[in-house]
Amino acid sequence: MEIKIKLIVLLIGILFTGLTAGLCFTWFNAVTPGIGRLDDLSFLKAFQAMNRAIINRTFLVVFFGPAVLLFINAYLFKNDGIGFWLFLGAALLFFFGLGLVTIFGNVPLNEILDKSNLEALSGAELKTLRTRFENPWNQWHTIRTISTFLSFILLLVGFIYTK
Repeated sequence: MEIKIKLIVLLIGILFTGLTAGLCFTWFNAVTPGIGRLDDLSFLKAFQAMNRAIINRTFLVVFFGPAVLLFINAYLFKNDGIGFWLFLGAALLFFFGLGLVTIFGNVPLNEILDKSNLEALSGAELKTLRTRFENPWNQWHTIRTISTFLSFILLLVGFIYTK
């Protein structure tokens, strides 16, 4: 029974981390470069709409679930030598590189954008808001993308090496 629980936790952790890494990669590779081509008002409105739409129960479970699940996984494999260290590395990368970066980097920027009444801003104010938002958000998101990808790779390698 214990082996089944370990395997289930590991597989859910791999699945959720892979989904999150894929989401981050898609935003990094297609979404932000695509909307980055829009004028200031269109860019800000699109980003505002996506930020509002993405906050839902499924997203929150899949996106933040591994921040806890991967530590549980590492604990379950504490006697598994290299597997433990790979799983602990994956947990730390995910927690710091996605969890804390999101909470302290991306979310505050999202909140600034969310509170903005874009239609009431002048062209100069829109440009200032975009400048204040876009580059920092993309820099934080690059960290999230790399961290989740590396976390996913560590989980896959750990899966191969586990007993």
